[in-house]
Amino acid sequence: MLTTPLIIDCDPGVDDAIALLLAFASPELQLLGITTVAGNVPLNLTQKNARRICELANRAYVPVYAGCPRPLLRGLETAEHVHGTTGLQGANLPEVPQVPLQPQHGVDFLIETLMGAIYPVTVATLGPLTNLAIALIKEPRIAPKIDELVFMGGAIGQGNVTPSAEFNIFVDPHAAQVVFSSGIPLTMIGLDITHQVLSTPARLDLLRAIGTPVSQAAADMLAFYGAEEVIRLGLPGSPLHDPCVIAYLIDPDLFTAEPLYVEVETISDRTLGRTIVDIHRASGRPPNMTVVRTVNADGVYQLLADRLRKL
Repeated sequence: MLTTPLIIDCDPGVDDAIALLLAFASPELQLLGITTVAGNVPLNLTQKNARRICELANRAYVPVYAGCPRPLLRGLETAEHVHGTTGLQGANLPEVPQVPLQPQHGVDFLIETLMGAIYPVTVATLGPLTNLAIALIKEPRIAPKIDELVFMGGAIGQGNVTPSAEFNIFVDPHAAQVVFSSGIPLTMIGLDITHQVLSTPARLDLLRAIGTPVSQAAADMLAFYGAEEVIRLGLPGSPLHDPCVIAYLIDPDLFTAEPLYVEVETISDRTLGRTIVDIHRASGRPPNMTVVRTVNADGVYQLLADRLRKL
């Protein structure tokens, strides 16, 4: 089987944790390392949570690196109200993971790994784009070393942290601007997609029926995750944001996409972090990324359940 060399940059966070489990269970993906960034919770928790998930899945050999503790220009805004105070509320996980934190900074790992790669590497980002933006600023030559960057972030329609902005882009819109203008082949999976992939009670039962410690932990985290958002938006279950990125890498046929021009608002206080998606091509600007437009939600959840059976 041909494998895709992959780096995951994330801010665990419950949905990041589920995405990591999906990646661990997928032999199509050769996971080179995990870098963490401040986002859903502060960096001291995101790096620990990534290691806790590695330990849960018996993937102690996957190296975890801590990256940037704050956005480029703004103060950090977090989302404990969604993920809980630890970031992984709901599951019984070891408080102090035995999986070590690598001493190298996450940005330096990105640069070193990409510059040394014989073949282009795919990067999946599941949180704010701070680490990758700093890496591009520090070493612009990594851009052509990235085969594709698939990121969870943005929205064609409304946001989830403000009326205009999705959380990952809002936390560090200036980093998003750096990445969007980098020339890297980009694929955007935004709220319009992830709000269709919902953790309904029936889908959580599907995970619990697997009957393994990993599937039980996943179901427990997802049962807690996003309860406030479910009530506020009147949804039948919480959106499964970040795993959609990994599902796209494993089986892109579950999605449809089209090339579009996207930019990010970095000035206006009212619309800071909004992704402006030119779906009608009104600007006349050439596309700078692929934007995912539809998803087979049942297929994504079935893929997740099938793969979790392997852990």
